[in-house]
Amino acid sequence: MTSETKSTKNRRSFSSKYFDELYAKDKDPWRFETSPYERAKYSATLEILKRQRLGRVFEVGCSIGILTRALASKCDSVLAVDGSAIALASARQKCGDLGNLTLAQMRIPAEWPSGSFDLILFSEVLYFLGPDDIQVTARKTVQSLSSSGGVLLVNWLGETDYPCSGDEACSVFLAATKESLKVVQSQRNEDYRLDLLGQV
Repeated sequence: MTSETKSTKNRRSFSSKYFDELYAKDKDPWRFETSPYERAKYSATLEILKRQRLGRVFEVGCSIGILTRALASKCDSVLAVDGSAIALASARQKCGDLGNLTLAQMRIPAEWPSGSFDLILFSEVLYFLGPDDIQVTARKTVQSLSSSGGVLLVNWLGETDYPCSGDEACSVFLAATKESLKVVQSQRNEDYRLDLLGQV
C-alpha cells in the first residue's frame, strides 16, 4: 500500500464496527474511569460550561458514560449517543438510574436526533470522522441549536492514525459554521483544546 493510498483510506470516518471491536477487547480502552488526564479534562470541560445554559444537552460519543453522568447532574436533560452498542451497554450500567438521561445508539452524522438543544458536546469524537462527515455534522449541529444554544468541542492534540488530527477536526468544524457560530471561549494546553462556540 502506498502512502497516498493509506492517506486516502484514513480520511474515511471510522465505523461502528471499529469501536465495537475495540470495546470487546477492553471495556474501557481510553481509561475514562481511572486516567488522571481524563479527570483533569472532565473538570476543565465542566468549568468552561459554567456560564452556558445547560437545559437540553446532546452529547455525541458518550462512550461508557463517565462524563455523561457528570453532565446529567448539571442540566435538565441529556441525550447521549454512541455508535458502539458495547460502549452503550456499559453506559447504561453506570447511568441507568438517571431519570433525565436518554441513551441511544446513533451513527453520526448519518443518524441525527430531532428537536433542538441548548448545548451540543463533541468530546474527543470529531477526529474519528473524515473531513466531509465533519462538515455534515457541523451543518446539522447549527440546525439543531436552540435560539441561545452553544457547542463545545474538545479535541486531543496528540498524534494519531485517526482520519483527522484534533486541530484539523476543529478547524473543519469552525470553517463549516463560521456564518452561524463564533468562538466565545477557548482553552489550550499541550494535551487538548476546548472551544466553546456561541451563535453569531
